[in-house]
Amino acid sequence: MVAHDKKRLGILLVTPALIFTVVCFLLPVLALLLDAFRVDGPVAHWGLDRFIAFFAEPLNRQVFMRTLRIAALVTLFSALLSYPAAQAIVRVSPRYRGLVLGMMILPLMVSPIARTYAWIVLFGRNGAINSTLLHLGLADEPQRLLFSEMAVFVGLLQLLLPLMLMSLVSSMENLSRDITLAASTLGANAWQVFTRVTLPLTQEGLIVGGTLVFTGCVTAYVTPALLGGPKVLMLETLLYQKVSVESDFGTANVIAVILVAMTLAVNAGLKRISSSRSTA
Repeated sequence: MVAHDKKRLGILLVTPALIFTVVCFLLPVLALLLDAFRVDGPVAHWGLDRFIAFFAEPLNRQVFMRTLRIAALVTLFSALLSYPAAQAIVRVSPRYRGLVLGMMILPLMVSPIARTYAWIVLFGRNGAINSTLLHLGLADEPQRLLFSEMAVFVGLLQLLLPLMLMSLVSSMENLSRDITLAASTLGANAWQVFTRVTLPLTQEGLIVGGTLVFTGCVTAYVTPALLGGPKVLMLETLLYQKVSVESDFGTANVIAVILVAMTLAVNAGLKRISSSRSTA
């Protein structure tokens, strides 16, 4: 009887938050997503006409592929850079680990706008990078670094790298060093220790970090808009143009569905790879 009363009390406590989430978040998002499949006409019906029309335009296909390519590269490079960094952080003495973790989180406390403008200063025609290239004789004239895919890639990588690093550090803190030492003692080299011990035991952190980084890439607006400009459109900047400039809410809804589908597909793909490695 007491357990039943506690269960009812728990449901009552959760109900207000659940109602708020459903009314203020789930229902608007569901209405937005469903509107993308609505086809106007003499008789309104549901279909994929808007998606077919969206991908029929070469510019939209180019923007979609660019967004997918940059997001995949940023996710890949963030994982490659974060694994050795996370291993180094977890080996730091507990006395200084808090300081290191604070420095890792510090970039997240700075506005993305300020961090992106810092890259504008570096990538400008008279910026530090072009000045260095000219001073070293590696270029005869300032290079166009801004408004390029490379600038967007670097900006997003610097912006989202801490998310991957935090996820991997959380996973590796639960990984006992005795396991890796035992593998080394049994004759495994460094690569075998990483691929057969460290990677499988920290793959949950990789899945979480990969999902966060990829989602951040495809939904970022400030960094692609400032570093890419109108020459390097991504789905989020294209969505902004459709809403603010063209007032084309139908296409904007289609882009929103594509962004959600891309995020879910990447998360499902990472989980599938993880499960296949676990059963191998």
